Amino acid sequence: MYIFISILHVVVCVMLVLVVLLQRGKGADMGAAFGGSSQTLFGSAGPGTFLGKMSILIAVVFMLTSLWLAYFATHKGATVMGGASKAPVTEQAPQPAPAATPQAPEGAK
Repeated sequence: MYIFISILHVVVCVMLVLVVLLQRGKGADMGAAFGGSSQTLFGSAGPGTFLGKMSILIAVVFMLTSLWLAYFATHKGATVMGGASKAPVTEQAPQPAPAATPQAPEGAK
């Protein structure tokens, strides 16, 4: 399921980029630079075009797949090791304590 959502997410990303790039810019003429464009609720062209509605739909799918992938990235049970079990913990034998006083060399008297 995770692989399917990842592939769907990449396809939706490419589609979103293409749909946004195919749209005609609104207010890009010289009158818009000086505040002369119509600022009604739907813009001067009326309600949204087909590409505008498609971009909204694809953006919603993009956000849902992003949230889904983020959720499964944080709640995923598998690790990088692919479910390899941990090695059993064994207790080590205690190390002998070091000598309290240093020994003098044999030939030093």
